[in-house]
Amino acid sequence: MKPLTKSRFKLGLECPNKLYFTSKKEYANQSLDDSFLVALAKGGFQVEALARLHYPGGVFIDTENHEYDRAINLTRVQLGKDAISIYEAAFEHEGLFIRTDVLSKKGNHIKLIEVKAKSFDPNDEYLFLGKRGGINKGWKSYLFDLAFQKYVAQKAYPQFTFEAYLLMADKTKTSKVNGLNQLFRVPKEGNPRTDVVRSISSIDEIGGSVLSEINVDTLINGIIANEHPYFDNLSFLESITLFKGAYQNNEYLNWPTNFSSCKGCEFKTTPEQAKEGLKSGFKYCFKKQHQWQDQDFEKSNAFEIWNFRGKNLVEENRLLMDDLTEEDINIKVEAGRLSSSERQWVQIEKAQQKDDSIFVLKEELKEEMAKWNFPLHFIDFETSTVALPFTKDRNPYEQVAFQFSHHQLHEDGSIEHRNEYINNTPGEFPNFEFARALKKALSEDEGTIFRFAAHENTIVNAIISQLQAGTEEDATELIAFLKSISTSTKNNVDQWIGRRSMVDLNKVVKDHYYNPLTKGSNSIKAVLPASLDTSTFLQEKYSQPIGTIRVGSTNFEADHVWLQKNNEGVVNPYKMLPPLFEGWSMLELDDTISELEGIADGGAALTAYAKLQYTDMDQKERDEITNALLKYCELDTLAMVMIYEHFKYDLYV
Repeated sequence: MKPLTKSRFKLGLECPNKLYFTSKKEYANQSLDDSFLVALAKGGFQVEALARLHYPGGVFIDTENHEYDRAINLTRVQLGKDAISIYEAAFEHEGLFIRTDVLSKKGNHIKLIEVKAKSFDPNDEYLFLGKRGGINKGWKSYLFDLAFQKYVAQKAYPQFTFEAYLLMADKTKTSKVNGLNQLFRVPKEGNPRTDVVRSISSIDEIGGSVLSEINVDTLINGIIANEHPYFDNLSFLESITLFKGAYQNNEYLNWPTNFSSCKGCEFKTTPEQAKEGLKSGFKYCFKKQHQWQDQDFEKSNAFEIWNFRGKNLVEENRLLMDDLTEEDINIKVEAGRLSSSERQWVQIEKAQQKDDSIFVLKEELKEEMAKWNFPLHFIDFETSTVALPFTKDRNPYEQVAFQFSHHQLHEDGSIEHRNEYINNTPGEFPNFEFARALKKALSEDEGTIFRFAAHENTIVNAIISQLQAGTEEDATELIAFLKSISTSTKNNVDQWIGRRSMVDLNKVVKDHYYNPLTKGSNSIKAVLPASLDTSTFLQEKYSQPIGTIRVGSTNFEADHVWLQKNNEGVVNPYKMLPPLFEGWSMLELDDTISELEGIADGGAALTAYAKLQYTDMDQKERDEITNALLKYCELDTLAMVMIYEHFKYDLYV
C-alpha cells in the first residue's frame, strides 16, 4: 500500500513536484524528520495530551506509521460503537489515508477534531478569512489539511455525518494553576507521540483548559467545494487526484517552478550530502525546467539575494545573477545608509564582477560608531514560548526568557565575559529573576548596549508587560531599568525610547556593510565566519589561545582557539560547539528548527530548553545540555564583539 497521506497531500500543496522526491532515500531532505525534536520545539505533544482530556476515556489506535491496514481495522471496530472517542483514528478511501488527532462519535454523527500547537483569538472576526474573503495565509495549510481529512473520512463512511473542528490554545484564556506545562512529560528515551505521562486525569483538576474548540465545518465544506481554491488552475478534488496519481506512479509532475517555493526547497543538498552521493531535487527541477547545467549551480543566483521577492524571474528563466539588471531591483536611495534595494544591487554587482571584497559606507559607519560609549556591552537572550503556561494567570505562548550572555569590551581592548544567566529548572517561570540578573549586569555604567536583531528588544517589552500585570515588589524599579535599555514596540500602549536603548548591531551591518562571503545572509552565524575569513585583525588575534589575547571566558578553557582553518578556509566557530542532540550539531539544529513557523532564530537553544523542561533525564545529561547552552550563548555575544572589532580595526581606520 502506497497511500497519499495527509502529510503528502500538504507537501503537494507546497509544490506538486516534491511528491516525486519524498520517501526516496537517494534524495537529500533538509526538513527535520526527527519527530521528537519537532514535538519539543513546537510543544505539540503537550497540547495534544491536554486536548485528549477534552474527550476523556478515548481509545488510542496504537500502530506504527506504516501499519495502514491494522490501523484502519482497529478504527473500524471502535466506530461500531454508538458512542466513542478515538485518538488517531485511521481512514482510507481509494488510495487516500488519514489519521485524525481526536474523533468523537455519538450515534451517526462524528466530530473530527484537529489539534494544533497554535494560538488564536476567538474574538477575531477575520481569523480565517480576510476582509476580502480569501483564506489568510497563516491558516491555509491547516485548513486544507483538515479538509482532506474530512473528505477521506466521509468517503470511507458515507453512512455517518462528519463535522470539522480545530482545537487550539486560546489567547483569551489563562492557566488556573501553577506548573501546567509540567503535567505532561516525556520519559527518558520516550516517544512524545505515544509515551507522554500525564499527571492528571481530568480537566477539572486544573480548573479548566487553556484550549478552545472552534467549529470550522462551513469553511472546510467550502474548501472541498472549491470555493477557496489553493491553485488557480486546480480544484480541491483535482489536486487530490493529481497528487495521488503522481505519488503512486512515481511521476514527476513538472509543475512550474515558483520563486518562493524553490528558494525554501528542502530537497537541496549540502556540500557534505553531495559528497556522500545524495541527489538534489532542486537540481532535478532546474535541469529539467530551466536547462541548467552542472556549472550553473555553482554560480550565484537570485535566491541568494537578501529580502528579494523574485518578480517574474522564474517565468523568464533569468535566475542567475549574471542575468539581472538594475530594473529588476528598482533602486531607491536613502541618505546615510544602504537602502534595501541598494544593498540588493551591491550584492548582484559583486556577484557579477566576481568581487569578494567588502562594501562599506565607511564615513557613515564611523559616524555611527562615534556615538557609542565605553565600556561596550554585548548581550544575547535565549527564549521560548510555550502553549501551556508555566504559572497561574498566564496566557498561552507568553514569552519565557531563560538565558542571557553578556560580554563587555573595554576601551583598552580587553574583553570580559562579564555575566551569564540560565534557568534550567523544570516548571519555573524565570522572567523576573532574568530581569533582576540583567539589571545587575548592566547597571554599573552608562556604556552602550548592543543586541543583534530585534528579538532582545521584543523580549524586554514582553517582560515589562508581565511585570505591570504582576505583583513583584520591585516591579517599579525593574520596569524603569528595562525601559531605560529598550524602545517600545508599536503595539505597546506606552511609548518610550530608553536613554540607553540597545543598539541593533544587525541593523548597523545592514545599513553600512556587505560581505559577499555571507551570500546575502545577515544572520550572525553567517556574518561571523565571513568576518573571520576577511579580517586580517581577527585572523591574527583569534588564531591565538584566548588566554593570551585578553579575552575572558566563563565556559571555554584559556587554551581555546576560536579561529581554525581547513582546506575550505575558516571553520565556522558555531561548528566547533558541542552537539545538543545525537546526530545534530547546534548549527544544523538551529538552521532547521528555525524554519518552523513562529521560530525566527535560536531554534537549537529553544529545543534544548524544551528538553530540559519536559523530558525526564539524569543529572549528567541535564548538566551536559546546560553546559552546551552556556557555550552557545557565550559565542553569540563574543561573535558580536568580533564583528565590532572587524569594523573598528579593518574598516574604521
